[in-house]
Amino acid sequence: MKPRSLYFYAASAGLVIAAGVLFLLWRGGTSTIPASAPSPTLTVKRVLAQKQQWPQTLSAVGSIAAWQEAVIGAEIGGQRLSRLLVDVGDRVQRGQLLAQLSPGTLETDLNANRAALQEAEVDAARERRAAARARALRGTEVLSEQSFDQAVAASDAAQARLAAARARVQADTLRLAYTQVRAPDDGVISARPAVEGALIETGAEIMRLQRQGRLEWRAELPGPDLARVATGQTVLLTAGGSQSIEGHVRTISPQIDPQNRTGIVYVDLAPAAHARAGLFARGEFLLDQRTVLTLPETAVLLRDGFSYVFRIDGNKARQQKVTLGARRGDRVEIREGLAADTAVVESGVGFLADGVTVNVIAAGAGTPPATR
Repeated sequence: MKPRSLYFYAASAGLVIAAGVLFLLWRGGTSTIPASAPSPTLTVKRVLAQKQQWPQTLSAVGSIAAWQEAVIGAEIGGQRLSRLLVDVGDRVQRGQLLAQLSPGTLETDLNANRAALQEAEVDAARERRAAARARALRGTEVLSEQSFDQAVAASDAAQARLAAARARVQADTLRLAYTQVRAPDDGVISARPAVEGALIETGAEIMRLQRQGRLEWRAELPGPDLARVATGQTVLLTAGGSQSIEGHVRTISPQIDPQNRTGIVYVDLAPAAHARAGLFARGEFLLDQRTVLTLPETAVLLRDGFSYVFRIDGNKARQQKVTLGARRGDRVEIREGLAADTAVVESGVGFLADGVTVNVIAAGAGTPPATR
């Protein structure tokens, strides 16, 4: 017999034997096919939708800037900058010496004018005594009226020369004092473009001072929103992802920019190490308190562009569409779709479906195994 025929007869015999075994099992009322296992029941925590008092806020953006920045320059020109005593970031006090200009010939001029002042004082004293004698002899035959007038005029001229000499000394003293550049107020040095050895001209910028180290946030708001802001309101800022900075509204711009239709709100900031002038910051004005219905963010499921929660109905989870509002911390406002004190699933909502059976435990209770 050919090998192909042997394979055919062997396969046929096997099929016949298998069919017989299945028939006997069926006739005997037994089955070796196991029944499908029951689907596991999820264990979930229960949480209630709560009413809370949330502040009503108004968001804005803007830049942090110095409250006032003073440009410190030279009040005399033609002198070299001999010393710089502070650097950028240094905190200084009013009257502190910041820089020193070379006095050059100012001290020599002052000494010369002081000597001229002494000479003028001597001349004025002499002419004053001569005028006094002329007054005593006036009306006598010893002194004519012309001589009297000349003595009085000479005394007056000497007094004028004395006043001019004193003015020149005061001017030279003031110019010499201008070689010492001092801080006009307490604050922080924000810039120092000058370098030692440079020839300084009158009014040339030497450094800049953030007065009193104060910073402010200049928030840009649309015109209609300016009416919702008032002086003294609290503001919370976030700059560059760092921790919040608290501030208070100092003043509100009285006009609107006709180009972009926005106004500026000036907010005084509390001292903060991470706050820097020039930073872009987002902030919220705390306007008022309002009552809102809230849930933990973990109780909300985002699916197909909509928001859902799962109400607990006995041992069933019922999917409920809701409308969300503001977020604060780890909680979210529920504007529509849910009543207060409604029990919902607290977390794990991504594993649920509408109508699924759940095992409910109270929030805060010990968490048992996820299935049973």
